[in-house]
Amino acid sequence: MTLNPAGALDIDPLLDDPATRIVVCCGSGGVGKTTTAAALGLRAAERGRKVVVLTIDPARRLAQSMGIDSLDNVPRRVKGVETGGDAAGGELHAMMLDMKRTFDEIVEAHADGERAEAILNNPFYQSLSAGFAGTQEYMAMEKLGQLRARDTWDLIVVDTPPSRSALDFLDAPKRLGSFLDGKLIRILMAPAKVGGRAGMKFLNVGMSMMTGALGKLLGGQLLRDVQTFVAAMDTMFGGFRTRADATYKLLQAPGTAFLVVAAPERDALREAAYFVERLAAERMPLAGLVLNRVHGSGADRLSAERALAAAENLDERRIVDQTPGKEEVRTPPESTPGSDPAPDPASGSPAAAETPADPSTEQLTAGLLRLHAERMRLVAREQRTRDRFTALHPEVAVAEIAALPGDVHDLAGLRDIGDRLAAGGTPAGAE
Repeated sequence: MTLNPAGALDIDPLLDDPATRIVVCCGSGGVGKTTTAAALGLRAAERGRKVVVLTIDPARRLAQSMGIDSLDNVPRRVKGVETGGDAAGGELHAMMLDMKRTFDEIVEAHADGERAEAILNNPFYQSLSAGFAGTQEYMAMEKLGQLRARDTWDLIVVDTPPSRSALDFLDAPKRLGSFLDGKLIRILMAPAKVGGRAGMKFLNVGMSMMTGALGKLLGGQLLRDVQTFVAAMDTMFGGFRTRADATYKLLQAPGTAFLVVAAPERDALREAAYFVERLAAERMPLAGLVLNRVHGSGADRLSAERALAAAENLDERRIVDQTPGKEEVRTPPESTPGSDPAPDPASGSPAAAETPADPSTEQLTAGLLRLHAERMRLVAREQRTRDRFTALHPEVAVAEIAALPGDVHDLAGLRDIGDRLAAGGTPAGAE
């Protein structure tokens, strides 16, 4: 494995340190964040820690790999975790964020019964809680804050949402705060603050024109739903901002470690580099980079160029890399008319070297050589991409994980990923 100056990422000391309370796996979509988070959680549990993995991935394969029928907004105990000796007491729990349910829990916890019911039944709230841009990321932050406040687990492993940009997870609290503090919300809050319909008499002409224009733009019923929602939520807005700020500070605390997960591809590593820079700017603790699905070859001494040349020679029915002396074996001595062919010294039979190889064997060999050449080109391309990242960020420790032939579908697969992570990655060719 090629290492940057920072060296290999050392996972076990990070997971074993009791001061490490939160590990956040972040990166762009489709790079293996969820599997990495689950593997880290399993390894930490099997080393004696009480762990909960918070995933945002709705795919059922993660639940199945943990032996659970389904995941929901409540942590579920994972069976089959191998603990004993120094690891006695280790546990693994898993849960999947239910964005709407988390939002409902916040309302229920911070509003009285009548006000909570009004909010939960409000059509605008139902739309907001189910799909407002940034709500999922914000609710992931809320759930993380809830889990940490309960102090039930030694370690919380977070799989960040599969958003367009990995930075959405960090930006969500500020975006929601901007939304709650925005001019539109203040305008909509004004009638409620001065007494509903009666209060409209006290609004100036400009405000009346504004709400009239909004009514035409949004529709009268929607505007009324929004105003009702804002009036009911008014006392809770400050709580949203306060909790968002508290969770943001929690992410900056020494007990938190960020792991950026990426594939050895240009776009994924560009996103990873941007995220590394953002974490540094926000003073958030970065543990390192997990480079997933790295390709290698056990025959890397045979270059792509040589493999292609050999394939072309076979296609032309030539002998590849013929060594001196073989021509004499291939060329039989002259024989007199009517005499038997010269025997092969090794077999006592006519020289087999004159018999051409089976064309199908030559075609198969040439095809394999071309596949090898394609693989070596992929390996070289990934290496160049990694080199560009490490040149920009030599301070980031890296663990490389070899590409696997299939998806992880059970605890054994997650355990294997954890072993590879702890080894600092798999050297090329050891797949």
